[in-house]
Amino acid sequence: MANYIRVQLKASGIGREQSQKDTLRALGLRRFGQERIHPDTPSLRGMLNKLKHLVSFEKSETAEIKKTKKAASYRLL
Repeated sequence: MANYIRVQLKASGIGREQSQKDTLRALGLRRFGQERIHPDTPSLRGMLNKLKHLVSFEKSETAEIKKTKKAASYRLL
């Protein structure tokens, strides 16, 4: 079974070097708290090493993101 890495953006890219912003974009991370799952490759490990102060990551055996239920939104009249 292939190994995957779950990556989550923990800090903003605002005020960071352009190369770090480009790496965040390449990982598909745009918003704070957003998660992506990528196959574990040496190039991905290098990207994570460059952004270790902005992201959190952990190994995952599956390529699925656990979905959390959103709170019901009500419209006040």
